[in-house]
Amino acid sequence: MKSVTLVLASLLLAAQPSPLHDLVTRSSAEFPGKAGIWVKHLTTGETAGVRDAEMFNSASVIKIPVMVLAFQMADRGELKLDDRITIQKSDIRGGSGIFRYHDDGLQPTFRDVLLQMIITSDNTATDLAIAKVGGVARVNAWLKQAGYAESQKLTQTTGELFAKYNALGPKDDRNGKTNADRSYWLGELSPRGIGLMLEAIEKKTIASTAACEAMLRMMRAQQAGQRRLNHYLSVPVAHKTGDFPPVLANDVGIIYARSGPIVVSYLGNAITGTYGEAEDRIGRFAQQLVELLDK
Repeated sequence: MKSVTLVLASLLLAAQPSPLHDLVTRSSAEFPGKAGIWVKHLTTGETAGVRDAEMFNSASVIKIPVMVLAFQMADRGELKLDDRITIQKSDIRGGSGIFRYHDDGLQPTFRDVLLQMIITSDNTATDLAIAKVGGVARVNAWLKQAGYAESQKLTQTTGELFAKYNALGPKDDRNGKTNADRSYWLGELSPRGIGLMLEAIEKKTIASTAACEAMLRMMRAQQAGQRRLNHYLSVPVAHKTGDFPPVLANDVGIIYARSGPIVVSYLGNAITGTYGEAEDRIGRFAQQLVELLDK
């Protein structure tokens, strides 16, 4: 009888919400929109999530698998990161990035293209990278082969996406399209799905050690989303943002806390409050997360 009581007590204890789960749940509830969060402390293995298996509008976070596929192909010798790409006028895309401000004929290396796709979320670079790895269908075929098909999908190129938005009339609900119409999404993913890919990059199991280190360096050089995961932190963060103001603010990455690396996926869709407030909520969550796990 005593052993049965101990077993029941241990099961009850295990079923009780942890402080990490409480933090994740509270942050999701307080976010001024729909938030999906997944966290994993890579040293202790502790995890917590809210809506972590649901599919969200990825915005530019979907550029991470494009980067991973490119580095895998480079590992296999199927492409060269040092090859130079000539950017023509027809390659230029609107939105975020810096390549659209340069003169025609700029010749960055493919490594430079991947870098700008990540750190400035450059849309010109993104479509060049998607083409270089074989197109949208090739990216999705690789995601299926790698076991991510249920949690990540690249819907279209940025050029195709912006063409759809540009075709909308003044009476069309653009924010409604961003929130609920998946044909107006660059991609879709779940917090846990992209978090597992980040974990594989950090553990250097998804590509060669050199390739994973290069990807992490890119994400640590992030120039966008300074009010999000890294806003209130004094420790390094390797991350990638996804933006579609005023209704979408995502950030996913790895926080290098004193207690060890922490994978964080924070997807904020259908924002109804102030955009800056939504960004700050992500930043405050990261601050509270580190304070909790570094005790």
